[in-house]
Amino acid sequence: MDIEELQTFVEVADAGGVSPAARRLGVSKSIVSRRLARLEADLGVQLLARTTRGAALTEAGATFRDYAAKACAEIDNAKETILPAGELRGRLRIAAPLSFGPTHLAHVVADMARRHPKLHIHTCYTDRFVDLISEGYDCAIRVGYLQDSNLIARRIGPIHGKLVASRSYIEAHGAPETPEELLAHEALMQGTESWQFLDGGRTITVRPQGRFKADNGTALVAAAVAGLGIAYLPDGLTDVHVEAGDLVAVMTRYPPPPAGIFVLRPPGQHPARKIRVLTEMLIECFGQMPPAAQPAR
Repeated sequence: MDIEELQTFVEVADAGGVSPAARRLGVSKSIVSRRLARLEADLGVQLLARTTRGAALTEAGATFRDYAAKACAEIDNAKETILPAGELRGRLRIAAPLSFGPTHLAHVVADMARRHPKLHIHTCYTDRFVDLISEGYDCAIRVGYLQDSNLIARRIGPIHGKLVASRSYIEAHGAPETPEELLAHEALMQGTESWQFLDGGRTITVRPQGRFKADNGTALVAAAVAGLGIAYLPDGLTDVHVEAGDLVAVMTRYPPPPAGIFVLRPPGQHPARKIRVLTEMLIECFGQMPPAAQPAR
């Protein structure tokens, strides 16, 4: 067996099928199938049970998957150790928010690819929650407030946001002055999230209600401009509309608590050098951005 066969097996196991694993690896399904067949032949056991829905791990496959993943990680670390200083190679899979990734992050990723021509970078821009471990990502860029998890997070910069509404909405419904008054208004939200505000040294948490929801910050901006309600959005998405007069900041006496932009990675002793390099480039980028330009969703 060789390292490509082990890596392919881990990808198929984590992706749940040959087709998604082939997309992750950037190879054809036939190549994936041949690698799996050679690995199973070398081991003399069946690792995967093929089904109409994909591939499921056998008992032997479930046991072998963890050992194979550790072996792949150790080999990757060994390769990084002996590479010339500054040179990166291999593959880096990144998950980033769609709301700000293409405009605020893509140029950093492109610059990293330019500096390291032997490195293959695959970036997925989506506002849905990505499970790094089960979906096979090396790291994720997340913004806002982190929830408890077993992932390791590194803060790369601050983000700033505020409540906004259109003038037409304020003329029709008024503007809330306190968090309690906010509960009587139409809130534009991603789901059922709670909103937090600062009252001096005290944090106030409210659970607003509204009939319009979207899992993308840009869509919520459009709804706010259309006068559908009040949105809690990052300055990076709303400043241009505030300057144009399409949106107005409301309830400014109760600002949201400071949030951040983070690089998250699966748990492990040491981050891969490619993740460290990406993190350093992001810190340099976001550390130089003025507060109002930094995204928060």
